[in-house]
Amino acid sequence: MTSPSPSHQLDEAVAVVRARRAATPVIGVVLGSGLGAFGDTLADLVRVPYADIPHMPVSRVVGHAGNLCLGQAGGVEVACMQGRVHLYEGHEPERVVFGVRLLARLGCKAVLLTNAAGGIHPGFSPGDLMLIVDHINLTGRNPLLGANDDALGPRFPDMTEAYDRRLREVARHAARAEGLTLLEGVYLANLGPTYETPAEVRMARALGADAVGMSTVPEVIALRHMRVPVAAISCITNLAAGISPTPLDHGEVEQVANRTRQDFVRLVSRWVSLAAKELAP
Repeated sequence: MTSPSPSHQLDEAVAVVRARRAATPVIGVVLGSGLGAFGDTLADLVRVPYADIPHMPVSRVVGHAGNLCLGQAGGVEVACMQGRVHLYEGHEPERVVFGVRLLARLGCKAVLLTNAAGGIHPGFSPGDLMLIVDHINLTGRNPLLGANDDALGPRFPDMTEAYDRRLREVARHAARAEGLTLLEGVYLANLGPTYETPAEVRMARALGADAVGMSTVPEVIALRHMRVPVAAISCITNLAAGISPTPLDHGEVEQVANRTRQDFVRLVSRWVSLAAKELAP
């Protein structure tokens, strides 16, 4: 017996989510390690555990609640993933991107991604927010490997502008409106789960990276494949190995994310509102 195609799996997942809340979301949001607070702020909140959604993988990482939050932010219909799964958990790439593909199939006109990242740029400090302008994929994995599902997108999607120009400009406007500093830089994705060595961090800096992490890039590739505009912000939760004066620890990631929670929620809320206006017909 053959397994259902990705498109059929998504159809089954959409049916379950629609039964919980019928409204079509305009903006999708993915919340990274320790950054799930935004999902709890939605009006008319309906929280659907990933375990209740067919084919949806469930994260086992601390700081990833594992809920699809449906509701409104500033009057905008939003579908918000509280946490994601990662390649380093043993998931295949197509499972890692199932959640963002679901957001697209639910009708989201754009998806805003967030993550916790290690700072490489010498001017970065823990607690800074960085708008991702491009990425470097060193995971060695790609969610489009294998036979292409033409129902999702083309065989060879263009990545010249992986991070949508309009959504990046909207993020800048949102930061200014909230009086927040939004840095910009290139995000380098490694497979993990080990943090990078000092030599690997020096290599990343030489390649042009400003921050390093273990997520986001597969999701961006999958969304570009589906022709859904995407943008992303990193919360710099620690300085990378060889830069940080102390050993790296996931607890530090959560602590810094919690410390920046208020500013982060303000920024994402404003970003959602402005993005919905930008994408309105």
